[in-house]
Amino acid sequence: MIRFEEVTLVYPDAERPTLESVELDIPEGELCLIAGPTGVGKSTLLGAVNGLVPRFTGGHLRGRVSVAGQSTQDEPPQEFAHLVGVVGQDPLAGFVTDTVEEELAYGMEQLGVSAEVMRKRVEETLDLLGIAELRHRALRTLSGGQQQRVAIGSVLTAHPAVLVLDEPTSALDPTAAEDVLAAIIRLVHDLGTTVLVAEHRMERVMQYADRLLYLPGDGRVLDGEPASLMAELGGGVHRDIAPPVVRLGRLAGWQPLPLSVRDARRSAAELRQRLAAPPAGPPAALPAGPSAAGRGRSARPEHSAAATVLEAAAVVVSYGPVIAVREVDLRLQPGEVVALMGRNGSGKSSLLWALQGSGPRRSGSVRVAGEDPAEVSAARARELVGLVPQTAADLLYLESVDAECAQGDLESGAPGGSCRELLDSLAPGIPGERHPRDLSEGQRLALVLAVQLVAAPGVVLLDEPTRGLDYRAKQRFTEVVRGLAAEGRAVVVATHDVEFVAGAADRVVVMAEGEVVADGPTAEVVVSSPAFAPQVAKVLSPGEWLTVEQVARALNTSEVPA
Repeated sequence: MIRFEEVTLVYPDAERPTLESVELDIPEGELCLIAGPTGVGKSTLLGAVNGLVPRFTGGHLRGRVSVAGQSTQDEPPQEFAHLVGVVGQDPLAGFVTDTVEEELAYGMEQLGVSAEVMRKRVEETLDLLGIAELRHRALRTLSGGQQQRVAIGSVLTAHPAVLVLDEPTSALDPTAAEDVLAAIIRLVHDLGTTVLVAEHRMERVMQYADRLLYLPGDGRVLDGEPASLMAELGGGVHRDIAPPVVRLGRLAGWQPLPLSVRDARRSAAELRQRLAAPPAGPPAALPAGPSAAGRGRSARPEHSAAATVLEAAAVVVSYGPVIAVREVDLRLQPGEVVALMGRNGSGKSSLLWALQGSGPRRSGSVRVAGEDPAEVSAARARELVGLVPQTAADLLYLESVDAECAQGDLESGAPGGSCRELLDSLAPGIPGERHPRDLSEGQRLALVLAVQLVAAPGVVLLDEPTRGLDYRAKQRFTEVVRGLAAEGRAVVVATHDVEFVAGAADRVVVMAEGEVVADGPTAEVVVSSPAFAPQVAKVLSPGEWLTVEQVARALNTSEVPA
């Protein structure tokens, strides 16, 4: 179905080819997971499938890419619309209509599909993705996750033979992600659709993939069966680019490596016994933070009520007749990291904006250092509360990465080079002269995080900050977040990334329909939740283990060989 024949892609002024001598032959009806560190060329590989690369991105392509025998060099991308459906990293950037129903029908209108067939497919897609109640909603009023589902649906209605998805679950809550993946798998199994998925959250897709295409960053594309390729990468520099269940399998020495929680649980009985056994000697001292806690318990020191850095009482946010946040109370203490979780549209982003002071607040109060961020100047509000929004790239407006970093240092009063140093810790190797809009989604997010975090006010609010970040970058970002907490700052992270929460958060607040339905230590909240439990917790349940790092430390402490 898809063939790459000696394909080499070189961007202008690049030191090395992004793709070099790539040979691929992907048959009909396969689900291929494309993985690799941030910025190595995954989006480039996807864009080459229908000719968007290099026609709209620049660069020089050698070799031949064909779909169903049709070369991308012979025809423009619009001629592949009936064959290849593409969903990019930024759903909002791809919308061309105003409402959900119109967007689902637009692609079919361009292909000349009859009205009767269009209506039937729209209804099928609304039900398939669970968005029927959104059909008349304006696209810009939807949450990021809802927009992502609509973007996927707008492609599915055309019934393409090839589906290309660039991080399709990055803005979805765990349950919604499972629903979308179930729909995609149904297309693969029942209709023979060929699907290429680039995804940093490999734990969501790996178990369903027929094939893994791994980009190490040197222009090659490693091609193989997922378990076999993960085993090959286990001893190299890319061993940490793997889902937690695979890393746990490597630690425990399981063969073959598990790709799913179900496979891992079948092998985990002995490991659960070893972890439940009392240690042979006195336990070693562990550093503070949830990733170091013995069985997932928070190691954050308790603070008195007087130490509260932010207090919100009875906050209500509404948009016309729609109430997004209902009478929410929230208290933050210095030195804690709070994960704000809940399904798409539950009110997480609305609450963050209300706490920051820029968003609408119908009633209730917010106090930070005795002041209401909504009632002070913008400069003073930034000193009180910093917010990185979900559409973080909107904050980038200068012509180069270096210029953005320099401006970040200037506005925050930080020493020159501080922002660049932070950026390098999140996503190393980004050229300083590169235009921010030419960066990958993960690289852009890392740049915005660096610009905002260099100011580091007393309260830091982050809305889906790990979208586009690979496992290595998320680990570095976790260290940054824990560093902010160690300085006495309160950090709130609205996220659907349960693996990030397992390693970074002291406390989890779960929202549903604008209300807080759970609030407690990370292990207590997530271990009991089928939706929000990380992979390690599911494998080692009923033990309260959240991360591979916790398990590794426990095995060493109890002098049991790994």
